[in-house]
Amino acid sequence: MDYQEQVENVISSAQLGDLIEFSYPIGYSHWGVYEGDGYVLHFAVADESKVMSRFRGFLQTIFPACGDLLLGETKIRRQLLAEVNVPKGARVSVSNSLHDLQPSPPDEIRRRLNGLVDKEFTYKLLTFNCEHFATFVRSGKAVCNQIPGKEKDNECVEATQLFSLFVPAC
Repeated sequence: MDYQEQVENVISSAQLGDLIEFSYPIGYSHWGVYEGDGYVLHFAVADESKVMSRFRGFLQTIFPACGDLLLGETKIRRQLLAEVNVPKGARVSVSNSLHDLQPSPPDEIRRRLNGLVDKEFTYKLLTFNCEHFATFVRSGKAVCNQIPGKEKDNECVEATQLFSLFVPAC
């Protein structure tokens, strides 16, 4: 199945708050949260100006799967799933079962999404990344299961606390 077919498959089955996994060919994944109507929220490059866009393109030419990470500054973006920039050979799927976390009610997920969209953060590979964001939105706990040697489904309390600062109370 080609990438566009995978995107269409995800859109046809995903629900608000589903974890969207972009599996990269080099063995790690980028994560987002499905919002509905074909949109996903995810960590993206903070500044998409013309100069930054060229620099980003240059980095991705040299480091196809991790050029964005080297920029350090990220912004939670709302994008059409089909427009998320991924390296050649990436796969996309709904991957809720890779985390043993109870999903929050839809109104809480929506509140987290609305509170975090367009916020800028400093990306930290091990302690504050896209998977922390996605699992926080879905469950209220920031978790990253990709870090080698780390216990699975172990909450990163600092990331949870930081994300929580931007989410309005009920």
